[in-house]
Amino acid sequence: MSAGTDLATRRDAGPGVLTVRGLSVAVGNIALVKDVDLTIGPGERVGLIGESGSGKSLTALAIMGLLPEDVSATGSVRLAGVDHELIGANERALSRVRGRRVAMVFQEPMTALNPTMRVGAQVAEAMLIHHTAPDHRHARAAAVALLDQVGLPDPALAARAFPHQLSGGQRQRVVVAVALANDPALLICDEPTTALDVTVQAHVLDLIVAGVTARNSAMLFITHDLAVVATVCRRVLVMYGGRVVEAGPVGDVFARPRHRYTQGLIGAADLDAVDVSGRLATIAGSVPAAGAFPAGCVFRNRCAHASWLCTTSPAWVGPDSAEGFACHHPAGVQDRGVRDV
Repeated sequence: MSAGTDLATRRDAGPGVLTVRGLSVAVGNIALVKDVDLTIGPGERVGLIGESGSGKSLTALAIMGLLPEDVSATGSVRLAGVDHELIGANERALSRVRGRRVAMVFQEPMTALNPTMRVGAQVAEAMLIHHTAPDHRHARAAAVALLDQVGLPDPALAARAFPHQLSGGQRQRVVVAVALANDPALLICDEPTTALDVTVQAHVLDLIVAGVTARNSAMLFITHDLAVVATVCRRVLVMYGGRVVEAGPVGDVFARPRHRYTQGLIGAADLDAVDVSGRLATIAGSVPAAGAFPAGCVFRNRCAHASWLCTTSPAWVGPDSAEGFACHHPAGVQDRGVRDV
């Protein structure tokens, strides 16, 4: 949330499968993600949206404990069923959690899969590492069953293939099978269908939703595609400049956006929306480089509604971190007409 939020008095969203409090990520003294709060309950599907460079993937990597060595994280990340704090935990402790309590589906399957191992062995390995299969024979059989569940034709034959022998969509199905192999309480998906064609995207999304639903797993779905979030998620967080600027139920946020950045994202995604000149609606400018976001409201240098008020950080307006926004000039409220940024 924004720097103007009073963390001590904000109502706690309550316990969940994932509970993130005050998560910040930095390189040296450059803040990349600042003061993110997030709670996801059992079986809940939450979207995290924003343009590239907004801090979405860094948030996911911080939760997983996968940040590069020169990037540091502070705050708190707790998972249900894990009795220790994940921020600052050593690699041995994190390895016991990753793939078992929380798993991740990455954007590019060729970097997520081992090119030298048959895909069935990679699915089986996920279970053997965490002792969720009693032996290699049971793990191999379970791997074939998982490959069947994610829709690979002739799963027994596919299990003997190497990643390069499968199509992009088939490889991503294998990545999903690996992620679901140990029935994780939380699945994090980071742009899992961006590299796929539209038809394959729809099939992969369906199998991800079916997989988490069958296991009652929670899901954090990271994407820039608003249509995907509207399809697979019930709740959404909008991120910009490393901060969550708006949050709430998907239907409410998309129908009645309050933050001007959210309003811009929705307008840019609407092919029927045009600006006053008759051109397709867009957000002015581009996402600044890390460390180059303006002080105060991080969106003010791209916002047509910005004023001198926006040189200070807007406070969070809402009952808790799951619902609200942080904007001095919210949409749906009469503009006060102050300018001169």
